[in-house]
Amino acid sequence: MSVIARSIRSSAFVAAALLMAGAPARADIMDQITSGFGLFGGGGSKYTTEITPDIPADDLYNQGLARLRAKDFEGATKKFGELEKQYPSSDWARKGLLMTTFAQFQQPKYDDAVQSAQRYIGLYPNSADTPYVYYLAGMSFYNQVPDVMRDQSAAEKALEVFQQLVQKFPKSEYVNDARYKMQVTRDQLAAKEMNVGRFYLTRKNYPAAINRFHDVLGKYQQTRHTEEALYRLTEAYLAMGVTNEAQTAAAILGHNFPDSQWYKDAHALLQADGLQPHEYTDSWLSKVGKTLHAI
Repeated sequence: MSVIARSIRSSAFVAAALLMAGAPARADIMDQITSGFGLFGGGGSKYTTEITPDIPADDLYNQGLARLRAKDFEGATKKFGELEKQYPSSDWARKGLLMTTFAQFQQPKYDDAVQSAQRYIGLYPNSADTPYVYYLAGMSFYNQVPDVMRDQSAAEKALEVFQQLVQKFPKSEYVNDARYKMQVTRDQLAAKEMNVGRFYLTRKNYPAAINRFHDVLGKYQQTRHTEEALYRLTEAYLAMGVTNEAQTAAAILGHNFPDSQWYKDAHALLQADGLQPHEYTDSWLSKVGKTLHAI
């Protein structure tokens, strides 16, 4: 990035938007915002219906910020969009796209915000504001996650974007919240698998149920659903007469969660058939069990 580009970085403007959104912003640039930028002063050009390239970029930008402050998010999106049209290939165009994404998120128009975020990331992958754009995209999906009885594609996409944020920008100020929301989305996805698995279990479709519970252990083992998944595998395998897998599931459950009610129930289930928990090391469950840790 050139010296000139650095001098017109949008961090201060982004911090103003973050302040309105309740998101964290650095104290050093907050001081600048509140003390000297005059974003909403009376000295700017008046808005006219005929937008021409003669309107200074900072006036367009400030008009967009004023509309954000007034919660006119659609109007703000249009103003920031004009920056891209009138000042292409400039840092003002980058700022406009950034704030377009933010305004769409606030409206909320989450699908539009995701599209704008994707375009920003493609054009400016190394911008100082790119981690925040990833965060906005992740939150756009996250805010659309429905209850566990419905399709969870939004949760899957939120998890994917937050993972990219954490991997690409591990020192970003948004990483801690992204990690928390990754855990929430994993738990949501595991809950969906458990619901479907239980449904198959009640229909005595044991292979289909087992596949769902396997997915919980393979993909979402660090969630609160791990204990029940191991118990349900004990139940399903026992119902199928596959006793070695049932014993292995119960043994892994007892090793990782010895005080769990799910383990007590699994132990009782085996005892009713004259069996005890026992780990068969050639089982897939035995391999998965080695990666489990009690939460």
